[in-house]
Amino acid sequence: MTRIVIVGGGAGGLELATKLGRKLGRKQLATVTLVDRKSSHLWKPLLHEVATGSLDAGVDALSYRAHARNHGFDFQLGSMDGLDRNLKTITLSPVLDKSGEVLVAAREVEYDILVLAFGSTSNDFNTPGVREHCIFLDSPEQAHRFRTKMNNQFLKLHANKEQKTVNIAIVGAGATGVELSAELHNAVKELRNYGFGDLDSSRLNVNLVEAGERILPALPPRISSAAHSELMKLGVNVMTQTMVTKADVSGLTTKDGAHIDADIMVWAAGIKGPDFVKELVGLESNRINQLVVKPTLQTTEDDDVYVIGDLACCVQMDGSFVPPRAQAAHQMASCCYRNIMAQLQEKPLKDYVYKDHGSLVSLSRFSTVGSLMGNLTKGSMMVEGRMARIVYVSLYRMHQIALHGAFKTGLMMLVGRINRVLRPNLKLH
Repeated sequence: MTRIVIVGGGAGGLELATKLGRKLGRKQLATVTLVDRKSSHLWKPLLHEVATGSLDAGVDALSYRAHARNHGFDFQLGSMDGLDRNLKTITLSPVLDKSGEVLVAAREVEYDILVLAFGSTSNDFNTPGVREHCIFLDSPEQAHRFRTKMNNQFLKLHANKEQKTVNIAIVGAGATGVELSAELHNAVKELRNYGFGDLDSSRLNVNLVEAGERILPALPPRISSAAHSELMKLGVNVMTQTMVTKADVSGLTTKDGAHIDADIMVWAAGIKGPDFVKELVGLESNRINQLVVKPTLQTTEDDDVYVIGDLACCVQMDGSFVPPRAQAAHQMASCCYRNIMAQLQEKPLKDYVYKDHGSLVSLSRFSTVGSLMGNLTKGSMMVEGRMARIVYVSLYRMHQIALHGAFKTGLMMLVGRINRVLRPNLKLH
């Protein structure tokens, strides 16, 4: 029986495991195993909402084990730290508890087809002090860390009348930085309803720092301009063409020698593949540790190893690279599924073609801006306001439908509506 192993339970990896489990695992036509170092899944674009408490990860997170049981695949908890392509095995490091005790010993997992989908990490570009003093908003744990520090700072501000503001600096004005900036102002607005009546936006000082000429550099200038205008209305201090050269306990230092005071610092300035990718024997990687793939999403050195999501360095027909977006991971998962099925049936594989359906940026409850692309709009159409918000939310619903089906997703939406009545609008603990 063919052994298919998927490493990484992000948007692409989990969707792929679900499809293969339903098609092959349930019918015992193949064994499908998902490996992840965490026990639960949370859609990465939601991390800025978890960070501010607008979303409760305990409610929205999905248990890998429960999902695997319901969809015909196996789950193994662990971090991949080795690959032997000759023996067709991956090595998983031991699982330890907080005290360092071994819960699960190191082990090997055999495969016939391997899919690497363990995503990306934040890239600090070796900037001094960043790793020690900044929060990287690339995992639920980091989001929880940010929320704890944020709540503590607001509590100090509330109790200490001499302290005037809470200073938060966010480096990198891509989607994460922009959305977090707006969500922070929403958090202040909500906290006023829960015993912090003296808080308002004037006591929150958010500096959004971007080295480039404009925020949201990957999006069209008109969307960037619209988002910039909305952030300014909220009171966010947007600093473009400002390069950070150092971080310390008191804040950030810029290239021109200026100092940006900060009680909390977030680094969202770029991504890279995990450092151990360089050590994967014989697989071609680029300068940011992504694995180079052929148009079929197979690695250039091994047709039995596929790569999808942020980890894949995939060149498009025009010579540009597929961007690290959730929609790309979703599309890659679908293409990889079809190609694995074709490989098992000894049929020709098809090339992956990235289809840009547009980009949307949520400015919390205040606004949503973005562009829609495709046959519906016959090109690119800028959208904002309520329509853009509906489309933005639908992206997450599409991910849920891919995992759970339409009926269960509908029930989840109903539960979400009920929770808005039963639960506070902000996670306060």
